[in-house]
Amino acid sequence: MTIRIVRGISPSPLAELTTQYLVHCRARGLVPKTLQQYRHSIDAVLLPWCEAQGVTEIGQLDQRQLDAFTVMLHDHRTTSGKPLSRSSIRTYIRPVGLMLNWAKRVGEDVKAKPQMPRRERQARDVLSREELDLLEEVMPSERDKLIIRIFADCGLRLSELTQLNADDIIKVYGKHYLRVLGKRDRTRDVPIPLELLHRLERHIAERPKDRISEAIFLAQRGTRLGEHLAPTSGGVYQVVKEAVARAGIAKRVYPHLLRHSWMTELLRNGLSADQISPIAGASPAVISECYAHLTRDDGHDAMLRALAPRNRR
Repeated sequence: MTIRIVRGISPSPLAELTTQYLVHCRARGLVPKTLQQYRHSIDAVLLPWCEAQGVTEIGQLDQRQLDAFTVMLHDHRTTSGKPLSRSSIRTYIRPVGLMLNWAKRVGEDVKAKPQMPRRERQARDVLSREELDLLEEVMPSERDKLIIRIFADCGLRLSELTQLNADDIIKVYGKHYLRVLGKRDRTRDVPIPLELLHRLERHIAERPKDRISEAIFLAQRGTRLGEHLAPTSGGVYQVVKEAVARAGIAKRVYPHLLRHSWMTELLRNGLSADQISPIAGASPAVISECYAHLTRDDGHDAMLRALAPRNRR
């Protein structure tokens, strides 16, 4: 979405401030994709709209102006004539809100913040444990079976799995973890079941001696699985796609759906969003909002499991 307006030669004080904010984002080390999205929301949407409204300073962005900006997004129609989804509107508004928060912290005259539309509640057609087991069973190689099982039992993101190295297996006082490099280059330790750990260690020991990488999963040419298909980690995606075809599962399945299925299973078994957050590398608020498809029956079953006599010993 771009609002096309011819700007003046000199940037407004507001435009100069937003440029400083984007420099701040780069200094924080935000990934290029996030920076690109922030820049588009601010430079191609907010600033042209502000110029059309005669808004040149941040102090002019009071609640009425910000509400008018949000209404503009609600009224906007795509080239196909459809309105923007609430998710898209949130994508445009969030960088504006973050920019205003930053401006207030550095002493600017910030008078209001934009209202975020509620997230759309979409039911996720996740995979059952039986379907996940089937995806693993139908794959012929142990490497591909392990890829499916790590998605299913550890809930890694696609990029996280492709970056796993042999020394990312951590053992501490009888507990076992995968040390994962997640979003914003943050590391976290994800528990790994003991049986899966043993299988993974056997796989690591059997890797080619002439390998040129310490990655756990290697492509046939000895590079990280999927690296030759930059930047989509396509090798792993193809493993999941092949497993779905072999298993005859009719659902639309992709690597991140296995993560959704893992997180759904944890929630159904009584773990809270706060407990899952450090393992999944996602905030409790995001987990709570994104997994609203859990039903009343799920809560009922989890409560009864928690209150079972054996759990009170």
